[in-house]
Amino acid sequence: MSLLIREVPVEDTPLDLLLLADPSEEKVRSYLARSRCFVAADDGIVAGACAVQPLEAGGHELMCIAVHPDRQKSGIGTALLKWVIDFYRKSGAGRLEVGTGTFGYQLAFYQRQGFRVTAIDRNFFIQYYPEPIFEDGIQLFDMLRLTLDFSGKSR
Repeated sequence: MSLLIREVPVEDTPLDLLLLADPSEEKVRSYLARSRCFVAADDGIVAGACAVQPLEAGGHELMCIAVHPDRQKSGIGTALLKWVIDFYRKSGAGRLEVGTGTFGYQLAFYQRQGFRVTAIDRNFFIQYYPEPIFEDGIQLFDMLRLTLDFSGKSR
């Protein structure tokens, strides 16, 4: 695997990949304009992508991260997440936040990189998405908010 991770202009972001992580095209398009986008290319083929937008007080939010289904569980997502964490840590960001479902591999994916649960956004997925979202046959209702604090302080 020859993985190259780089920032791309918003208009070059592979929307099809981002929609794997966030099924609402309307929502994805609404936050892309305020986001920085990064892709992971393996041997020249884009296999992963993510979008990060600034928050107040030096924070940033990972809005979505996804890897092409044929390339999942190959380390591309982990490499992309680690790269983004390092990028924002070196840029002087205070923290990186992410929202995810309340169960499944995504939760462990973020926790392995040091993210900690800091809040629960109750009924997020039924309030902000027009169609129900299911993972492993279970409907998502609540969003967990996780934070990686670069100052070393836990929230």
